Amino acid sequence: MLKWNKEIRQIGRNPFFALIFASVANKGVSLLIASMQIEKIFKQNNKTMKKYSKYLLSAMCVIAVAFSAGAFVKANAAAATVPAGQPVDLTYAAEKALPSVVHILNTRNSKVQTVDVQTDPFSDFFGDPFGFFGSPNQGNGGTQKRQVRTPKQQGSGSGVIISSDGYIVTNNHVVDGADELTVTTNDNKEYSARIIGTDKTTDLALIKIEGKNFPAVSIGNSDDLKVGEWVLAIGNPFNLTNTVTAGIVSAKARTLYANGVESFIQTDAAINRGNSGGALVNTRGELIGINAMLYSETGSYSGYGFAIPTAIMNKVVSDLKTYGTVQRAFIGIQGGDVKNYIDEQKNKGKEIDLGTMEGVYVAKVSEESGAQAAGIKEGDVIVSVDGKKITKFGELSAILANKRPGDKLTLTYLHNKIKKTTTITLKNEQGNTNIVKKADLDVLGGNFREVPETLKKQLNISFGLEVIKVNNGKLKTAGINKGFIIQKVNDTPVKSIDAMQQLVKDASTSKDPVLYIQGIYPTGKKGYFAVPLE
Repeated sequence: MLKWNKEIRQIGRNPFFALIFASVANKGVSLLIASMQIEKIFKQNNKTMKKYSKYLLSAMCVIAVAFSAGAFVKANAAAATVPAGQPVDLTYAAEKALPSVVHILNTRNSKVQTVDVQTDPFSDFFGDPFGFFGSPNQGNGGTQKRQVRTPKQQGSGSGVIISSDGYIVTNNHVVDGADELTVTTNDNKEYSARIIGTDKTTDLALIKIEGKNFPAVSIGNSDDLKVGEWVLAIGNPFNLTNTVTAGIVSAKARTLYANGVESFIQTDAAINRGNSGGALVNTRGELIGINAMLYSETGSYSGYGFAIPTAIMNKVVSDLKTYGTVQRAFIGIQGGDVKNYIDEQKNKGKEIDLGTMEGVYVAKVSEESGAQAAGIKEGDVIVSVDGKKITKFGELSAILANKRPGDKLTLTYLHNKIKKTTTITLKNEQGNTNIVKKADLDVLGGNFREVPETLKKQLNISFGLEVIKVNNGKLKTAGINKGFIIQKVNDTPVKSIDAMQQLVKDASTSKDPVLYIQGIYPTGKKGYFAVPLE
């Protein structure tokens, strides 16, 4: 035993065996290099090697066992972390995100409305042929004006808590037209919600419930998503609360031409009615999209769901909080995917060579736009923005959705297949770089009421708003006086004060911020006015 220990110490001092032991301690030294060094040492000191050959076999066996054991442990550890038949564990993401997803109930109260109904063909015989009790057109094959009470209506959807103080993101179509909004959180508590702001163009809305310490979701960067990545859709389909479905990212920057601004995340995670406004999360439980719509011929899930990416959501939420409306920036072009344009031309028997099959084809350049000022022409192809490659229109839309009027872009495009670069200053829809603010009904400087029934009968009208007072404001400037009845604004019938309020807001942020008002005086004379809101 003493002799063995002595020999071991001598072996340790030998450079050959030191190399072997170092290779075991340091996995960075390959066995191939070690074997080459062994051969060299044998040639230099053959006598010494013969002396220690009886220990060499034992040492190499120890090394072999050590590496084999290490490989065995590594293989078994890897197998333990990936359950058979399940490529990724989604339970963590579900547990993390579920408390942040809420159920939203949209209630529209019963209302009385005046509607036109077809005259009963037998009313000539059994009705009121002289029009004493109804419309003068009664009995003449025309229509009658009747008041009907609409039933109370309810619809539901989902939402996502994005801050601990109760801000919730959902779809615009989930809250549109609501008289009441009731939010039910994951722990079954109910809250009344108010609308902070909505954006039809992206189909997003921001609402708020009062309270604190709500479980806010972690917000991820949707730009980092990759096609094929696992995702979860969380919501309340068919009022089945707290439902989780799984799938992958099927495509990015998808354009469906359903909304004004689109760059959808496409997923095969099941999305059904009631999922709208719910969360699309990654495997870390981070919000990367707001579920918005499904593509189906039956109205139910058939493999295609679409979510609004957080890259767009973040900008919309910030603008709604800060300005009350989204500050939307425009290049000033109309167009689409290059491939789609080339395919359309082929269908017409035309062969088109634009120098690329990727990018955004410019079909039209708006007058006095940033694109026109920068020299963009019809027929050009946009191929990159700020150094980022653009392959389709949805990618360009996503970039613009994060910009505001006055921001600048470095744009690379092909003109007659020659690459050029220019700088564009983005403008708002009204053609300038000013901050757009929604006007309120107060800007008109008037007081209104719905037309009384007696006046409706006198003037033979079924709806309208009567101007009952004119103060300093837009109405006075335009020459509209007390007693005038507003019936249409921008060709839209005005049946309530709420409707008038919305029309003013919409017009104030439009390309042409003017109210084109049609109406009638108490004498029966028609009146037409243009009321600028700027």
